[in-house]
Amino acid sequence: MEFQFEYVFWLCALLLAYVYIGYPVLIGILAYFFSQPKKFSDGDEPSVSFIISAYNEASVIAAKIENSLGLAVPTERLEVIVVSDCSDDGTDEIVRGSEGLGVRLLRQNQRLGKSAALNYAVPQARGTILVFSDANALYQPDAIRHLVRHFSNPKIGYVVGNARYSEKDSGSSSAESEGLYWKLETYLKKQESLFGSVVGGDGAIYAIRRELYSPLLPTDINDFLSPLQIIARGYNGVFEPSAVCYEEAAENFSQEYRRKVRIISRSLNALRRVPEVLNPLRNTRHWFSLVSHKVLRWFAPFFMIFCFASSLALWRSPLYKTAAILQAAFYALALIGWKWRPENKIGKLLSLAFYFCMVNLASLVGCVKCFRGDLSGIWAPPRQKLQNQA
Repeated sequence: MEFQFEYVFWLCALLLAYVYIGYPVLIGILAYFFSQPKKFSDGDEPSVSFIISAYNEASVIAAKIENSLGLAVPTERLEVIVVSDCSDDGTDEIVRGSEGLGVRLLRQNQRLGKSAALNYAVPQARGTILVFSDANALYQPDAIRHLVRHFSNPKIGYVVGNARYSEKDSGSSSAESEGLYWKLETYLKKQESLFGSVVGGDGAIYAIRRELYSPLLPTDINDFLSPLQIIARGYNGVFEPSAVCYEEAAENFSQEYRRKVRIISRSLNALRRVPEVLNPLRNTRHWFSLVSHKVLRWFAPFFMIFCFASSLALWRSPLYKTAAILQAAFYALALIGWKWRPENKIGKLLSLAFYFCMVNLASLVGCVKCFRGDLSGIWAPPRQKLQNQA
């Protein structure tokens, strides 16, 4: 029996080490030695439909429209569409005020969620390239140009931009921890893009070929499922770090936790919708990155639970007793960080410990929700909830 517990402990410990240390190192090595050249041209620009999904975004939509109209894309090649998911806070009226400037408002008269809104907007879009964005994401003027140049390569089906957090959010605890998380994510996207294909998109800034868009179910997560569907059709995706946009971070850990639960539950469900991407023979490089970057990370909380439980079961061994104590100490730091995070180095350490555990708790809950079929396609960003509480 002890051998079985030892096997579980080391298997889970090694998987955790691989997810958070081994894979980032390995993908960097693979990208260095086996990178695939990215061919693109800065010649003729394709026509672009810039689709902004919005639900009760009155506080940010005017700035988003101004930002969109200032993009470095010829007017005759850029179509700006705001698709409103039955907004009732004045968002639609603000958009209508810009219709004379070339902005189109499409309104769903029933609240059906973002995926349904995109299904409604895409058939009415005229561009050959679709760029999807959130209402609070502000683009650098040249962002779309950097995105669309990759489509001169016929093998590229989607391009993901570089979403960053705005400077005004950089001092919050959640923003600092999320910022470190996104530094790792950005690194992984760069290496995956060099090695084979970037995994997933980013709802704030990503582009696809119009003909590759597939209608979504209301519970689908568009910026993860659509790239998977495109991969399944034989295309690849790239990450473009020069296509930059800025968006607000979650104001606190509670908001970030709820967001991650929702993303993970719906992302796991996306794998059910496109199971062929889990076949390593279809696109081996993308499969490797998908499993290593996403799937194993989503299951990391289960590895953590079994690792801790098996070390407790082996308590009589000094080695495993030490392992159990170290794990317990780390979780104790996370609990302290939940309630107390002073503005110093100790506070940052506590914040990181708590953030790590919070993300893994969100993964655990997200997995359970997915397996139970507890999915929802309707969600309000935190800024809207705050407005409703005011």
